[in-house]
Order: sequence, then C-alpha cells, then structure tokens
Amino acid sequence: MTSFAKKGWRIALPLIIVLVVAALFAIWVGYQPLNPFALPEDEATRTLFFRLRLPRVVMAAVVGASLALVGAALQALFRNPLAEPLTLGVSGGGALGAGAALALGWGTRVVGIPIVFLSSFIGALLAVWVVYRLARTGTVVLPGALLLAGVVVNLISAAGVVIIQYFADFTRALQILRWTIGTLDVVGFDLIVRMLPLLVPGWLVLFYVARDLHLIAVDEETAASLGVDVRRVEQLVYVAASLIVGVTVAVGGTIGFVGLIVPHAARLLFGEDVRLLLPSSFLLGAAFLMVADAIARTALGAGELPVGAITALIGGPVFLWLLRREQRYAAL
Repeated sequence: MTSFAKKGWRIALPLIIVLVVAALFAIWVGYQPLNPFALPEDEATRTLFFRLRLPRVVMAAVVGASLALVGAALQALFRNPLAEPLTLGVSGGGALGAGAALALGWGTRVVGIPIVFLSSFIGALLAVWVVYRLARTGTVVLPGALLLAGVVVNLISAAGVVIIQYFADFTRALQILRWTIGTLDVVGFDLIVRMLPLLVPGWLVLFYVARDLHLIAVDEETAASLGVDVRRVEQLVYVAASLIVGVTVAVGGTIGFVGLIVPHAARLLFGEDVRLLLPSSFLLGAAFLMVADAIARTALGAGELPVGAITALIGGPVFLWLLRREQRYAAL
C-alpha cells in the first residue's frame, strides 16, 4: 500500500466513526422519544423509525455530503476558499428553476425523472455559466468579480422566486415558502431513491477529476503543462455541480453554507490535497447536516426550525471571517 493510500485510510476511518456517531445521534434525538428496544413488537415505533426518523437522517446525509463535495470542488476549481453553491449563485439558480416548476404544477416525469429536478438543474447550470462568464477575464478568474457576480445572480433569482410565489395560488405559494427556507422533511425512502440515480453520477464525476482539480488548484498553467485538459475539467465540474445542486435544491430548498463550512474544516484538519479533500468533505458534510437537522427539529420542542437557518447561523460568521482573512492576505 502506498503512503498516499495509507494517509487516505488514516483520514477515512475516523471520519466514518464520526459519521456513524452523528447518524446515531440524529436518529436518537427528537420531540418524540425513540425506544430502539421496542422496534420488534411496537408498530408505532417501527413507523416512527422506518417512515420518518431514518429517512430524514439519510436525506440529511445525502444532501450534506452533496453540498460539501460541490463546495470543495468549486473552491479547488476557482482557487477561492469563499466559493460554494450559495455564494456563486448556483443554489439561487436552482431555486428559481425549481420554484417555477412547483408554481406551474409540473409534477410529472420525463424518462422517469421528475420535471422539478430537471428545471432546477437547468437553473443551476445557467447560473454557474453566467457567474463564470462575468468573473473571467481572459484566462484569469477574478475572485472579487466571482463573488460579486454570485451575489447578483442570487439576488435576481430570489426576486424571481418572490414573483413566482406572488402569482401562484395559496397552496403552491405556501409550498414554495416552506421549501425556500430549507427543509429536509421526508416520509419514506421513495424520494431518496429518485434522487440517487442523478446524484451518484455527479459524485463519481467529481471524484474522477479530483487529481486534475488538485493540479488546477495549485496553478492552472502548471496543470495544463502536465497534460490536464483544463477546459474539459471545468465543463465536467460545471455540469456535475449543477446536477448535484439542482437535485438537492429541488428536494431540500436553499440550504446554504454547507459547501463553505465543511471543506474549510476538512482543509484545516487534513490539508490542501484535493484528492483527500473531496472524500473527506463528502463524509464530513453528511455528518454535519445530520447534526444540524437534528438541532433544527428539536430546538423548539414540538416546533421545528428550518435547517437552512441553522447552517446560516454557523456559516455566516465563518464566511465573514474567511472574507476578512482573504482581504488581509491580499493586502500583503
């Protein structure tokens, strides 16, 4: 076994333990207590566990892992620690596309894929393309322009969602409102099963280009001189990130800052190597959102906070700290 593989296992094993502990914590806590010893004979306990608690924990893990993975990939591609789906407008574009589909009542499927997934994917893809085109000057992506373009795209998308919500009927407007603030409420595993055929290919693409992203994160010209097709990698990351964010936004709404907090924490713990950063962010993101969602659904007792509010309360200060640190480095 190579030294790189050994290092990978040294990182993976504690993260898997953290993931298992987070899952057990998220399954255990809740307004209604869960007695695991009553599962064999109590129908109500089995329903609570298999129809409500376990699917929600799995949904949180899937969404958290997806957003953290995309955040780590975008930060490597743009060589900017502030890049993540929310700050780059990808989540906003996906929200606009999904909001339009929800308002129009597009509940049907195309080739077995829900139209709301496709609409959100198209919105996310257009958003990341617009932000990239606005921020790139020649062969250089300007960090300030990247974040500014992302903020503008998010504002335009948010305005679009508000307009859609205004003209929608009361039921759909309430559905859009509840969805936009971020929720992982799910019953059973049907929705998760429909998500995975779209998410898994996106995950695999990002893991596949991890080595190339590592070289690009060091220097784009050096990566090209070593045989990396930078434009092809960019296109793969754009499509994969848009697909992943589109699906997660269509399901859970705009849950922000997961793609910012988790990759930064993984980078502090395990270093800058993107080949290790992507899988560690994937596992850590799953654990993070499971815990955040557990807090969201228990903090108010019988009530429930949007999980997006919890991630924003944590991620907002982290973003400001990172922004301040980047400004200091730029001044040196």
